[in-house]
Amino acid sequence: MRFRAVLLRAGSPFVQLWFRVRKPTTFGVKALLRHQDGRFLVVRHSYADTRRWALPGGGYKPARETSPQAAAREIHEELGLVVPPEAFTVLTTTVTTLEGKHDTLTILTAFVADDVVRLSAEIAEARWVRNLQELRDAPVSKWLLSALIE
Repeated sequence: MRFRAVLLRAGSPFVQLWFRVRKPTTFGVKALLRHQDGRFLVVRHSYADTRRWALPGGGYKPARETSPQAAAREIHEELGLVVPPEAFTVLTTTVTTLEGKHDTLTILTAFVADDVVRLSAEIAEARWVRNLQELRDAPVSKWLLSALIE
């Protein structure tokens, strides 16, 4: 798993360059997972900006799955949590060119009972927190901030 994380980190600049040159249209999801005790899950990815706390998620193809199905799949792949698609509620959908691509990003939320995560190679660290102050002024993603105010 450690080797896969190194490959992801090494390949990330090339993927970002490809996005800036090609400017593809992509679709992505981010998931704000809330535990029943009031905490929410934040992650640091093992590629790109490894210091920034963010929401788990990833890309999907709308012809193959809905955004709630994609969120459920990504959460299972990245964190080992089983959250049914019908548990997700859409908070917002936005179009962004932040990463050099034309990305339609949907932010969803779901309540989960299980707080035990199993990290994939894509995730360097995951924490359940009650507020962002617990992260000690570490950088946080724009999408995480957006999800918390929705």
